[in-house]
Amino acid sequence: MEMGRASKREEIAQAALQQFRARGFNATGISDITKAAGVPKGSFYNHFSSKEESALEALSRYADTLRLDMLTAPGRPALERLREHFEYLGGDTLDNGFVRGCLAGNLGAEVADHNEEIRSAVQRGFDRWASHIRQVLVEAQEAGDLDGALDTTAAALFILSAWEGALIAARADKSAAPVEAFFHIVFGVVLR
Repeated sequence: MEMGRASKREEIAQAALQQFRARGFNATGISDITKAAGVPKGSFYNHFSSKEESALEALSRYADTLRLDMLTAPGRPALERLREHFEYLGGDTLDNGFVRGCLAGNLGAEVADHNEEIRSAVQRGFDRWASHIRQVLVEAQEAGDLDGALDTTAAALFILSAWEGALIAARADKSAAPVEAFFHIVFGVVLR
């Protein structure tokens, strides 16, 4: 019996992630989540106290799909790993026809002014991601592959902000041009 409850929670959490990515936070109702999970509406509240709580879980699951491990994988030059990381993420955007973007960025833009708990979870996620990027840049500086005068903290924040902006522009544009511009400017100019 306990096993069944756990799998319902799993189905609901996965459906929430998918619905928030497809529709955004405000446009997603609990009934959308339970319908996508194939469970009765009442079972949502057996596992989550609110839509906000399911969004926090969705954010945490989304963070696991970002493949931050690609940034720390040994044996490859740092800037190559950084580029591969963003190429991997860009592939998801292209494969999905420019419709989903980044859940953290989307929730940050949509809910940050109205929900402190979600805002702070998004901020922690971005801080963690920027910290990984910064570490890669420091490593590239130590290897002599990047200008030692570059402020790695500001550069990491800029790269992450540029990425999030490129995803929003790609969705608005329904085009890869903003993502291509990100790669050209970040890797061809900023990190040259």
